[in-house]
Amino acid sequence: MSSTWHILGAGSLGSLWACRLAQAGKAVRLILRDPARLHAYEAAGGLSLVHNGQAQRHAIPAETADAGTPIHRLLVACKAYDAPAAVAQLAPRLARNAELVLLQNGLGSQDEVASQVPHARCIFASSTEGAFREADWQVNFAGHGFNWLGDPANPLPPDWLDDLTDAGIPHQWTPDILTRLWRKLALNCAINPLTVLHACRNGGLAEHHCEVATLCAELAELLQHCGQPEAATDLQVEVERVIQATAANYSSMYQDVRQGRRTEIHYLLGHACRVAARHGRHLAHLERLHRRLVEHLNARGLPSD
Repeated sequence: MSSTWHILGAGSLGSLWACRLAQAGKAVRLILRDPARLHAYEAAGGLSLVHNGQAQRHAIPAETADAGTPIHRLLVACKAYDAPAAVAQLAPRLARNAELVLLQNGLGSQDEVASQVPHARCIFASSTEGAFREADWQVNFAGHGFNWLGDPANPLPPDWLDDLTDAGIPHQWTPDILTRLWRKLALNCAINPLTVLHACRNGGLAEHHCEVATLCAELAELLQHCGQPEAATDLQVEVERVIQATAANYSSMYQDVRQGRRTEIHYLLGHACRVAARHGRHLAHLERLHRRLVEHLNARGLPSD
């Protein structure tokens, strides 16, 4: 099996993984959207990683989705709403027993991707690493975090985890990845939509304590009914800790809305509301928050799905 890391999505996290793997001497290939993006990338001479104020360029090979070579290992680092269609386009290139690492926010897109490639293994990932782009083909390493990886269908770890160790990508294999993903989804649902609706930094939610507490109670109830009691434990305490620790930050959803970009509402708050409905749970405040956010996005001409 080829040891090449194909990376789909040259955004912040995809670029961060690509640069660190390349720096460690691993074989990496970027998959870019179209020939125009490929041409722009080649003109730039590669990806630049900025860490501690120092920039280092990596001339990582790149290609478009219609390249002919087979893919054995694919890091899917695009947005949740783009991932299923992007992977479907690559499906003919995936070798039998190919492995996909899915770095999407929220829940729902992972199952949509898996349905496109039944012959491949899909490994779910949850990341707290920070990175941002100030310019095309440049990624700034914003903060040390962690990456959890797991496969709900197969508890055995893959044989390439040593690549991540060599590349300095902090990680842990966990048989309980869904608990991680549900916990992160609940945190996002309790914080991100409110920062959009109140037009504030994360720390501004300290002034809306009752609203946050009510949402946390409903989200904890949902997690219990989804068979995720561990993800529900002390949820409000964790949400308040995150609000305080990231008080000066704007949430990713706030930034998306401010810059006129599509949000991942469908796989965050939307997913929570759909699962609640399937379980017959009427979570009034969560549903009202979803309606308010949809109206807010529609009023700005942004998609709400």
